[in-house]
Amino acid sequence: MRAKITYAVTAAVLVVYFVLVGSRGVLLIQDATPVTVTFGVAVLILPVIGVWFLWKNTQFVRKANRLAAELDAEGGLPLDELRRTPSGRIDRDSADEVFARRKAETEAAPDDWRSWFRLAIAYHDARDTPRARKAMQRAIALREGRTVEA
Repeated sequence: MRAKITYAVTAAVLVVYFVLVGSRGVLLIQDATPVTVTFGVAVLILPVIGVWFLWKNTQFVRKANRLAAELDAEGGLPLDELRRTPSGRIDRDSADEVFARRKAETEAAPDDWRSWFRLAIAYHDARDTPRARKAMQRAIALREGRTVEA
């Protein structure tokens, strides 16, 4: 729940920022000189890109949460079997061991979204966020019945 609240607060702050930046862009355009119009259009592009990015990220998070809920209902969510350091961080060797098992599971069933979901969690635990995101995107695509490139 804490992660959802943090995400919502961050998204709200970003929306306020986009509105403020967008209003500055409009003010620049209203000045109606070639330089201010050019800068105003450039400034308006930033919130448009930001809104698009926020929207795509929110869709990704919602779909991933739906998969987690479905996997939880099936009893297929992976157990937290990772060793932790005294400070509470995940032990790297432990994460690597779990990752090797999840990777083998995914190689054995490459068309199963569940194995890709578990692999994404293993990547995340191993602190490899880009690969975790790609694995989760593949799990989402497989669950939605879309074709997936290797």
